[in-house]
Amino acid sequence: MQTALTDSLIASAGETPEVRDPLYARVVDEFAGALSRLAAAYEAEPQRRQDLLQDICFTLWRSLPKFAGQCSLRTWVYRVAHNTAVTHVARERRHRVRDLYDLEQLEAIPDVLDSERVVDEAQVVEKLQRLIQRLKPLDRQVIVLHLEGLKPADIAAISGLSAGNVATKVHRLKQLLARHFNVEIAP
Repeated sequence: MQTALTDSLIASAGETPEVRDPLYARVVDEFAGALSRLAAAYEAEPQRRQDLLQDICFTLWRSLPKFAGQCSLRTWVYRVAHNTAVTHVARERRHRVRDLYDLEQLEAIPDVLDSERVVDEAQVVEKLQRLIQRLKPLDRQVIVLHLEGLKPADIAAISGLSAGNVATKVHRLKQLLARHFNVEIAP
């Protein structure tokens, strides 16, 4: 699976494995799964998700010369990917009407998803993705990066928020998600 995804990402930038840039190869090898999950968090429709993933990869490949090592490669990849995804969401929003909410608005909405207990892991992931997709881009960016295992300081460097603001958003998002999944979280 990883090889097919990696080959797809390489092809999306218009490169063949023989001539691709070594840094781009490293980015694809290290972040293919994370970039796919990021695209899924920003785009629900599979064809548009693939288009977004290709846009992200092309933007990464095109901006490689600008990477000067002022931050970690991981931070840079996520920053470029999230900026591309936010641009995609804004462009798609102009083309189709879709409600996006900030944290306060989403908390006030009654659970619009099934209230039945979800037993299949695929259903849980799908429900989580739908909730994340309803968030505004900044809140979506914070939770996706948190779910990818980044620390608040790293998320702050990528998003432009303060680490304290990131920690607060993560806590509130965790509470919101716990409520939707009927689980308790530790304080």
